[in-house]
Amino acid sequence: MQAKIRSVFMRGGTSRALFFRSDDLPADPAQRDRIFLAALGSPDPYGRQLDGLGGGYSSTSKIAIISPGSRPGVDVDYTFAQVEVTRPRVDYRGNCGNISSAVGPYAIDEGLVPSIVEPVTIVTIFNTNTGKCIVAHVPVEDHQAAVEGDFGLDGVPGSGARIQLDFLDPGGAVTGRLLPTGQAQDDLEVPGLGLIRASLVDATNPMVFVRAADLGLTGTESPAAIDADATRSATLERIRAAAAVRMGIAPDVMTATEQSPAVPKIAVVGPPRDYVDISGRAIAGPAVDLVALVISMGKAHRAFALTAAMCLAVAAHVPGTVVAEAARPLAPGQNVRIGHPSGILPIAATVEARAGSYHAVKTSVYRTARRLMEGWVRIPGSILS
Repeated sequence: MQAKIRSVFMRGGTSRALFFRSDDLPADPAQRDRIFLAALGSPDPYGRQLDGLGGGYSSTSKIAIISPGSRPGVDVDYTFAQVEVTRPRVDYRGNCGNISSAVGPYAIDEGLVPSIVEPVTIVTIFNTNTGKCIVAHVPVEDHQAAVEGDFGLDGVPGSGARIQLDFLDPGGAVTGRLLPTGQAQDDLEVPGLGLIRASLVDATNPMVFVRAADLGLTGTESPAAIDADATRSATLERIRAAAAVRMGIAPDVMTATEQSPAVPKIAVVGPPRDYVDISGRAIAGPAVDLVALVISMGKAHRAFALTAAMCLAVAAHVPGTVVAEAARPLAPGQNVRIGHPSGILPIAATVEARAGSYHAVKTSVYRTARRLMEGWVRIPGSILS
């Protein structure tokens, strides 16, 4: 027999996730993880998640757990889980910005927000992964989250209702410090590669930024080309693992690869230049402030992961980082226009100098989200035994 668990399937930005109410899930964490793996179809050695609702990519293999807010002034608590595609692992380190954009609409439609106001309802979200608050400005129509609108998002076909997300005090989300090593740049000793200069930054999620040129790249390569080069993918993972150790996220590189594949993420950055995105559209160099490509769970993202983009925008406003060096000169608080495989992504970030260091005050982004399906997800009954 199969068991059924109430769930909602949602798109948030350029990602998709299964949303669960916390009280519909068992209290045992290991049993929850088995449910999430079965629901999405992991592990799948063929990389397709054919026996579940996952899409075979990290951006479509995600879970959100929602419960009523447990703190004053918070509407809902939200826990993000990244489910690996080929291995039986669920990672709770860090958050997903794209899925965060669907939390407000979900909470409104589930009746978890006590006061719904048209045309925009503000939903305050506490992310348990990072211990940070997110304020979502959600368009509302007929007391439900609005879906239709004229806001276009590169990487998502069509248009939708624009959701504004404010990530408050995003610095040190996982490591406790905006610059985990206290430096804007670090030299990483990478086996088989030697010293690699990188910037290790933790804002909304920890990130490793390296110069594309140092790896023989431009930052405008197609994700398919990056994924097809096994040697380069292995090099990027060695850099990422070395950075995880330097940031204090893992005790050694083997543990970083095996136990923390989602955090930190790694991105290559380069100065602005002309390129063609994956839809075939020509992007002019003057339209972007820098180009970048992010790798998550060993795969290059087709659209720049949102928490990674927010961290990049913060890093662009911190003097001395490899991101700031690659980007055009930016005024304080100026939007950072990221040229990525699916087009252009503008991100607002406010960074202040305080007592000889830097403090990330806020990042703001715009997304769209949509409820795709609601009902029950079916899993083999033995999972609950």
